[in-house]
Amino acid sequence: MADHQTPDTSSSTGTSSSSQSQSVPSSASMDSAGTAATLPTQDAVDGMSDEEELKMSSWGRLFPLGIGFEKIDLEKDVNTFGRGTNNDICFEPRAFKKNPQYQAISTKHFKLYREFDADGTFNVFLTDLSSNGTFINGQKIGKNNTQPLNNNDEISLSLKKHKAYVFQNINQADQEFSLLPEDLKEKYVMSRFLGRGACGEVRLAFSRGSCKKFAVKIISKKTFSVGPRQAALRDEVEILKKLHHPCVIQIGDVFETAEVLYIFLELVEGGELFDRVVSVTRFEEPVAKLLFYQMLVAVKYLHDQGITHRDLKPENVLLSSEKNETLIKITDFGLSKVVGEQSLMKTLCGTPSYLAPEVLLTAGMGGYSKAVDLWSLGVIFLGGYPPFSEETKKHTLHEQIIKGIYSFPKAYWKSVSPEAIDLIKKLLTTDPQKRITVDGALQHPWISNDEKVIEKANQLMAAVNADMPPPSGPVPKKRHPSDEDDGPSPRRKRISTDIVESDSTTALS
Repeated sequence: MADHQTPDTSSSTGTSSSSQSQSVPSSASMDSAGTAATLPTQDAVDGMSDEEELKMSSWGRLFPLGIGFEKIDLEKDVNTFGRGTNNDICFEPRAFKKNPQYQAISTKHFKLYREFDADGTFNVFLTDLSSNGTFINGQKIGKNNTQPLNNNDEISLSLKKHKAYVFQNINQADQEFSLLPEDLKEKYVMSRFLGRGACGEVRLAFSRGSCKKFAVKIISKKTFSVGPRQAALRDEVEILKKLHHPCVIQIGDVFETAEVLYIFLELVEGGELFDRVVSVTRFEEPVAKLLFYQMLVAVKYLHDQGITHRDLKPENVLLSSEKNETLIKITDFGLSKVVGEQSLMKTLCGTPSYLAPEVLLTAGMGGYSKAVDLWSLGVIFLGGYPPFSEETKKHTLHEQIIKGIYSFPKAYWKSVSPEAIDLIKKLLTTDPQKRITVDGALQHPWISNDEKVIEKANQLMAAVNADMPPPSGPVPKKRHPSDEDDGPSPRRKRISTDIVESDSTTALS
């Protein structure tokens, strides 16, 4: 089987004078990772910085993706990698104490090399020499087989999910990112494409020195009404950077040119809630409650800071690990402050499945309260993916949302508690003035009566809080012009909602 892996117990003898070994990464030594730890000592060229000298001598770089791996600058035309000490790059055991997959790495695992053409250009190749496999972008190469290696390709060892490096062809990267702001290039190295959201593409980036990974949201100012708001934009970004919560993505540096905005974000590698729901079809109710409780806590934090998300959907709920009981992270909050509310809402109206009825009724041109986020949470809770669908012939997509047309098919909901269904109905109330608030949802019996789930969520959040740096200052509670009062107090009678049978719903919980 392709996913089966066995410890590689073959031995090697001898040590090459050109062999490079990886040292144990630590907070004290990471700033020098990939230089002294992975390169032979060289005398500096007069008048040239270490970075400039290294750039001239290196033709490629490997940036670390997995535990124990460090940045490698490629100077030699041929480089071998493995646990054996006769490799050009030797994976030492002490660097991989926290990586359980170390024993599956072969004594000589793969060879990475370049071949020159007649015009002086070169192509890069990778040959798999391992017992358990080497993968490029998730595709297994096969022992003794060779594949081209392109700029920003990912290399995995033993299993495709065990990512080790992302490769950077320095010449191609310099050409591709030549228009980046100089201050950005001095601090970060841009890498592979990760995805695309409502406001633009997202790329992987590494900080120079430490090789810490970031997600970079790249927003074109031409697409949104950013241009005339430069001073206000900087103020809004500073507010967003000061947000500090374990269930909210941390915003880092922000760079801009006349045409583009670059926002550096905390990178979360457990995937999107959307993909997790697709893979498992449905969560058990306790797992759904654990995830949903964290979403409510995160949204409450944002609302308390005067921020309405406006684009909550499973793609904007990230998971910290592949475990079911994992920390969630809300992302893409505050975009209306950065790109302009009307500009953002017009864009979102093109894909309205998670938008509240009041947004669609005004075609994205009205003022909205925080209640829009509670509707979106209800849609996420109800289906994991949109319960409102264009495939339903009886009603248009807009009619389904505006009238609150959804259902609870018995095939999915027969084992779900009445309390959970009651909370969903309160979230999917079409009248925003009657819709339950975030405080009301947190006080709902389905949430508040389950001390075990709340305790587990608090443990997950506390573990992250202990590692998070303190915010740079108090977050001003700045009200957004469209953040109106949420409506009545959560202490109210049961509210009825319009429930019309439909066949377009799949259960999340």
